[in-house]
Order: sequence, then structure tokens, then C-alpha cells
Amino acid sequence: MPTVSEIFDKMKNKFHASAADGLDVVFQFDIEDGDTYNVTIKEGTCEITEGAHEDPSVTLTMSGETLTNIMTGETDGMQAFMSGQLRAEGNIMLATKLTELFHFN
Repeated sequence: MPTVSEIFDKMKNKFHASAADGLDVVFQFDIEDGDTYNVTIKEGTCEITEGAHEDPSVTLTMSGETLTNIMTGETDGMQAFMSGQLRAEGNIMLATKLTELFHFN
């Protein structure tokens, strides 16, 4: 199973720019047993930075295991949200775009 750091390293290569047309958003990932990362999507580009963003569009809080399971397709993101494994603040509808923006499978 990949580590949280490896997941974020892979995200750049799994990014689908065509799904990001017209988006200017920041996803912040607060990993409870790890670090915080932010992913900025703007004008079809993706920039991933370790650390908190001053004004994220949506903040997703979860464990490293939950992140890994969602990104590898072992867990459905909506199921994780409904079961309390994933919490979201801000524009939570943006979280549904993650599977369009990043294809891990």
C-alpha cells in the first residue's frame, strides 16, 4: 500500500487537465496521522504543495489510510464521507470532482 507522501507524488501524473477546464480551486488535505497538503487547480494546471493554504476552497480531513483507500479505489469517497471517515469543510461539492481530476485506477 502506498504511503500518503507517495499518493501526493503520484497525483501530479494522474491529473487530467481536461477535467479542470474553468476550475480555479484549492483542495486542502488535512491528514490526521500525517501532514497537510494543498492541491491548487487553476487553468488546467495542478500544483501540489506540502502545508496549509491560507484560503482553501474545500478542506478534507481524514486518516492516511482513508486517503490511500479512496485514491486507490478501495473505498468510495462518498461512502467514506457518509461513514465519518472523511470530513469536509467549505465547498464540499468540489470533493466530488476529485475522481474526475485524478485517475488512479
